[in-house]
Amino acid sequence: MSALYEKIGGQATLDKVVDDLYKRILADNTVNTFFAKTDMAKQRAHFTAFVAQLLEGPKQYAGRPMDKTHAGMNLQPQHFDTIAKHLSDAMAASGVPAADASAAMARVANLKGAIVNK
Repeated sequence: MSALYEKIGGQATLDKVVDDLYKRILADNTVNTFFAKTDMAKQRAHFTAFVAQLLEGPKQYAGRPMDKTHAGMNLQPQHFDTIAKHLSDAMAASGVPAADASAAMARVANLKGAIVNK
């Protein structure tokens, strides 16, 4: 069980984390406007597939690269940090062990440059 995807609990845990994440995001007025016109079912599916792949799980993400996906959104570092904190909190609430959540968040942090100021 070496892949981070498996360590966090696989698909069942990832689904829980992503559902919790979007509840947190949509309740947060500092970032929910970015999702105002978003098909949330499609967004959840895309993000779940992306994170699964990021954590060395199934390669099922077929979306655009992060810089293309976020082009024109003008996400700022504080927006990225807020959403990352919601993701970290969602992992903790879903029972992901702290060390594994930390490792997952390090991978997410590596994407910041491809997401902010686009």
